[in-house]
Amino acid sequence: MNQHRIQRTALILAFAASTLALSACQNLSSPTVRFDRQVNYGDAKAVELVTNEFGSTDLQMIAEKMTGGLLETGIFQGRPTVTISTVKNKTSEYIDTTNVMNSIQTSLVKSGKVRFVRSINEMQAGVDELQRQNQSGLYKQGTTAKVGQMTAAKYSMEGELTSIVKQNNATKDAYYKFTLKLFDVQEGTIEWQDEKEIRKTSKR
Repeated sequence: MNQHRIQRTALILAFAASTLALSACQNLSSPTVRFDRQVNYGDAKAVELVTNEFGSTDLQMIAEKMTGGLLETGIFQGRPTVTISTVKNKTSEYIDTTNVMNSIQTSLVKSGKVRFVRSINEMQAGVDELQRQNQSGLYKQGTTAKVGQMTAAKYSMEGELTSIVKQNNATKDAYYKFTLKLFDVQEGTIEWQDEKEIRKTSKR
């Protein structure tokens, strides 16, 4: 009887040990990820009021104003080609002005009324691809893109962002102005121009 109990106890202990070992293996293969702080997704279009420096809401306001103004003019009859030339940041802050122009370009492309060709900053990548297709010997004849067949831009888009910041012991006032111009490349004339002004005041 004692021997039967000993065998039964040994069997229970062996089962418990195998269960623990299996659990340990599962924990090793499927670790649990824990976060020290909770992360929540917010509305990307919500008004950003963290500081009165240039922020996401300002970018969205500028892109909406410029895109709406361009499309209302009717200048894009026949889906002309446009390139982005220069975007100058004349503020005292580091601002990714390319991001502003990307938002404007995205909205215009989605409208279906204009075609964009490579900008100056993007041109080298296009040249490299043409050389790779035509000079590497890797591609079938007749399938490579032909050199000298790129479509030139009819219009060139140039932007400029400036700011004036005033502050005292109690208040900080930041004024931003974004100006966008559309040039006729051949004639050198300004065919369209608009600007967006933004003022942000904060108490210190």
